[in-house]
Amino acid sequence: MSEYIHIGKLVASFGLKGELILKHELGKKSTFKGIEVIFIEEQKGNYLPYFVESAKAANHEETNVKFEGINSKESAARFVSRNAWVTDTDFRSLVGKTAPIALLGYTLINEGEELSPIEEVINQPHQILLRITLKGKEVLIPLHEESLDKIDHVKKQVHVILPDGLLEIYTG
Repeated sequence: MSEYIHIGKLVASFGLKGELILKHELGKKSTFKGIEVIFIEEQKGNYLPYFVESAKAANHEETNVKFEGINSKESAARFVSRNAWVTDTDFRSLVGKTAPIALLGYTLINEGEELSPIEEVINQPHQILLRITLKGKEVLIPLHEESLDKIDHVKKQVHVILPDGLLEIYTG
C-alpha cells in the first residue's frame, strides 16, 4: 500500500490570490485542520509537497485551498487538473467514517475467505468498485447493497457475498 493516499483533484483556481478548489472524496466538509502538507502529482508517481497556508470548506466535496508561495491566479492555474494526495496518517484524520474511500486498506473477505487488502476505491454513479490484487492480477469488486454483508471498522474488514464465478473471471 502506498504511503500516499489519493484524495481528489484540483479542479479550478479561485479568486485573485492563488487559491485553488480541491474536489475531494473525504465524505465530509474539510478545512484540512492540522494538515501541513498536501502532495500534488506533478507527473505519474512523482509527488511534490505544498504547504497549506489556509483552507476553507465550501461543501462536502470541495475545499478552497491556499498554498504557500502561490500568490496569483496565474501561478495557481498551473495546478488545475492535478491530483492531490496526503500521507496515510493525515488521510485517516481527514476522512469521514462513512465515506467509501475510508475503506482503503481494509481487508476484503468473501463469505469468510480473506481475499486481499483494498488498494483503491472507485466511486461510480450507482455502485462502488474496490480494486484488489488477487493471485498477482488486478480485480475489481462491485460493492452495493446486494454484495455487501457487513463492514467491521474495528477489525478493518469488509465482508461481501460475491456472485458465483466473479473471481474466476479474473483468476480463471
